[in-house]
Amino acid sequence: MYLAFFSSFAKFIIFLCTIVFSASADHTHEDFLQCLVSQIANSTSTSESIIYTPNDPSYFYVLNSSIRNHRFVSLSTPKPFAIVTPFTVSHIQATVYCSKKHAIEIRTRSGGHDNEGLSYVSHVSFVVIDLINLRFVSVDVESKSAWVQAGAMIGELYSRIAEKSRNLGFPAGDCHTVGVGGQIGGGGYGYLTRKYGLAADNILDAELIDAQGRILDRESMGEDMFWAIRGGGPASFGIVTAWKLRLVSVPSIVTLFNVRRNMEDNATKKFVHQWQRRADKVDEDLTIFITFQTTSSIDKKGNKKILLEASVRATYHGGINRLLQLMEKEFPELGLIRRDCIQMRWVESFLYFNGFINGESLDVLLDRTPNFDLLSYKTKSDYVKKAIPDDVLEGMLGRLYEEELGRSTITLYPYGGKMNEISESTIPFPHRTGNLYKFLYFVQWQEEGNITASRKHMSWIRRLYNYMTPYVSKNPRTVYLNFRDLDIGMNDNKGDTISSCVNITKSTIWGTKYFKNNFNRLIHVKTIVDPTNFFRNEQSIPPLVMH
Repeated sequence: MYLAFFSSFAKFIIFLCTIVFSASADHTHEDFLQCLVSQIANSTSTSESIIYTPNDPSYFYVLNSSIRNHRFVSLSTPKPFAIVTPFTVSHIQATVYCSKKHAIEIRTRSGGHDNEGLSYVSHVSFVVIDLINLRFVSVDVESKSAWVQAGAMIGELYSRIAEKSRNLGFPAGDCHTVGVGGQIGGGGYGYLTRKYGLAADNILDAELIDAQGRILDRESMGEDMFWAIRGGGPASFGIVTAWKLRLVSVPSIVTLFNVRRNMEDNATKKFVHQWQRRADKVDEDLTIFITFQTTSSIDKKGNKKILLEASVRATYHGGINRLLQLMEKEFPELGLIRRDCIQMRWVESFLYFNGFINGESLDVLLDRTPNFDLLSYKTKSDYVKKAIPDDVLEGMLGRLYEEELGRSTITLYPYGGKMNEISESTIPFPHRTGNLYKFLYFVQWQEEGNITASRKHMSWIRRLYNYMTPYVSKNPRTVYLNFRDLDIGMNDNKGDTISSCVNITKSTIWGTKYFKNNFNRLIHVKTIVDPTNFFRNEQSIPPLVMH
């Protein structure tokens, strides 16, 4: 257990206050720490450590505990001079107060899976507020609602809901180790999205600490700010500590399948081409994801052969018979048969899709340790509004052969259904009607510290992204906020933009509506609630703060 214990809180104060700093920045850090220790001492009775500095033997354990991308664990990666792990909202208020007083920037993280490390990496002097201890979930079955603290994982949320009801769920993501706070703040897409919308579409209230250290709820923050934090990146406006969720109805039993098909097979190619044109239009109870990846096999002569596979996985909120009828009507080329299907509780589907297929209990959803190798990786995303020509799609998939076996994937996520019914101005999430599906391009590698290898893999995914330019959304080309990608631009420490997002027009890469409608509203909210730009980071929405 990474939380260190001290014989008394007074000893911890002495330890921090006797640290010797040589540079002027270090004196600022010391002043900040003294301020923070004083503030926390007045608001807590816990004997557990809350503040970690590089002098603390647990510092790197705490820092690395929720990092999922090893690109950001090297010694050269900028590190926070302190990590605060609050147990109460008052600890966050104290951190905000001292950070503002001593001009220290804050980065807030609620879990992991931060593709570009923006919640724990910065090129300015900064402190991390790690919400790992704020993970309580309270479910009210009667009102079909729940409060979840921002430090909880998606798996923890699903498990706590399932403890109270077999017929309630929440439309968030499918990876159980993703943090609730960040995913909801950027939208939150999953297997229920085509039926119920995004996670951010199903938020009833929130608890937030603003730049003045005030605790606000929906009523006290006002509808403009409540609108902005649901899909507009809440880190630009404050620190969300908890969300109130609208729970949705799910059947007692759902039907799943996860089948692999060889892309050399003509029927599989026809299925993929048909999926492009129909996946957004089928029954909203059916959601089908496709992931493409290279794999190897041994032929009859004992020779190794590299194959391109399509992993087709789906959730259907109905029985097997009806699913088979639907698939025969919509996608007969897949050749789905009864033995390909499996039925289980809705919550158990997340065990299934996260690789827990050996009878594990729901307790594994409470485990914050991911059940996959922690490697370096890079992601990029795209939206598709018009079906991609078949030859172009095959050319895109052919590029997977250029990477190491099994290390790169391209995943297609369907839209349509409820997403076509919700206005783009309802929340700051612009990818609604007109989007057929989105791409996630992904590459991972394990040559730690090998700059040449890292550049090779990064170059591959960027070439792939460039190849797809003519065939995806354009004017502007849009991306999904939760698939962070610093290639498209970043802010400097003054809040101005550098790289590709150098003006408001180019910032529409986040979505046209940010420019035409939502963008101006986001700027308005930002200038009202945080006129000094206290909450800022290397990439945020709005990417350009005008004040």
